[in-house]
Amino acid sequence: MQTLPFLIDNTWSTGSGKPFDSINPADGSVLATVAGASAADVNAAVVAARKAFAAPSWRDLKPHDRASLLYRMSELMTRQQEALAVLQMQDNGKTLSECRAQVASAASTFRYYAAACETFESPVTPSRGAYWTVTLYEPVGVVAAITPWNSPVTLEAQKLAPILAAGNTVVLKPSDVTPMMGLAYARLALEAGFPPGVVNVITGGAETGQQLIEHPGIAMVSFTGGTATGRLIAKTCGAALKPVALELGGKSPNIVFADADLKKAIAGTAEGIFSGAGQSCIAGSRIFVQQAIYDRFLEGLRQYAEGYRMGEPDQADTRTGPLASFKHRDHVHRYVELGRSEGAQVLTGGVIPTDPALRRGAYYPATILAGVSNGSRVCQEEIFGPVAVVLPFADESDLIAQANDSDFGLASGIWTSDFSRAWRVARALETGTVWINTYKQLSITTPFGGVKDSGIGTEKGLQGMRVYMHSKGLYWGLN
Repeated sequence: MQTLPFLIDNTWSTGSGKPFDSINPADGSVLATVAGASAADVNAAVVAARKAFAAPSWRDLKPHDRASLLYRMSELMTRQQEALAVLQMQDNGKTLSECRAQVASAASTFRYYAAACETFESPVTPSRGAYWTVTLYEPVGVVAAITPWNSPVTLEAQKLAPILAAGNTVVLKPSDVTPMMGLAYARLALEAGFPPGVVNVITGGAETGQQLIEHPGIAMVSFTGGTATGRLIAKTCGAALKPVALELGGKSPNIVFADADLKKAIAGTAEGIFSGAGQSCIAGSRIFVQQAIYDRFLEGLRQYAEGYRMGEPDQADTRTGPLASFKHRDHVHRYVELGRSEGAQVLTGGVIPTDPALRRGAYYPATILAGVSNGSRVCQEEIFGPVAVVLPFADESDLIAQANDSDFGLASGIWTSDFSRAWRVARALETGTVWINTYKQLSITTPFGGVKDSGIGTEKGLQGMRVYMHSKGLYWGLN
């Protein structure tokens, strides 16, 4: 099998590192053998990006011309939607329908930041003397973008588009579990016409990422992934006084009050944890239900979960495909076994499928745990799979205390017909996003980020572009 190269300075290279295989999690087959970047390759990518950042062909490009390149990326992705969706499905295991939706979302991300290029403004600030003052926003330089395996096409767009819109150059390192979308973005950038060295994509494992983060030519690091890795990155960048943007883990509470529309709440909480096989930082993995409806809710959620058909991700009636890797499937199952040891009742799921049609893939069923306290490990630690833990609560104050009793603070959901209650609880929850009578609705226009161990910085919206810029105050004397 031919080794797929990565892109440095608009040139494809197999580098000098160790190649690795990209595995299709639906059947365990080798999708592709991918080149691994060595330390020398990392250095070459950073040097190319620094050179491109200083080159007039990029540095002096007018914002509307930079926007045209981003519009071109969006157009190419829209035109190639089916091929890109199939590629992510094979590499990641998501259903084909979800992959199609994610490609469309990623294309709209490039389109949004293209528009931001053309409309971005510098504020004129009030003068306190005989001078005129304006705030300029300028690119930070070369950004290292390191992405996870759960939703490559959207998460890589959410880094590439604002980084480039802000006028930076980038070295993207996708996860070695799902490298194919990163390489697709490299091809798309070439096709769109970005100048050499503006978009570089290198592939490899954790060592490659570490070499990239530590490189003195990197001006900023943007990372999406686990909190433990995020802490290490923050420590490394802090020692170098290098800014970081970290979008990390979550253990999000999804809250159902007794006055909620029960049918909608069951469907919404189920989709919040089981869609995408639960492999989402915003998954509503802690479901809090008011005691008066707890038993009815549990039964309804169990029935909904058992309706999630596992199957090959390209089949129209498949509700959930495999997890992204066999290693991660086993990790999720170990957490379910841990829950059992903590006294959890497994109401449905909780077993690795033995069905001949499924056992070749990294499948895991929608699983519901009950009967444990909020202090248990399965309630406090991110499982990152289709595993819901359902807990009862007595009243509003009890709910807020339990919901906020977490190291994470990424997202949350509230299901109630009481407007005042929704407002009070939304304000009291220590999370970056709150959904009310819905869940997992996302918009590129709305800033996204977490508090506590869920991260530093903001993605999406104009704030998601400014995070890759530094401000400069300009004073112009008038006397």
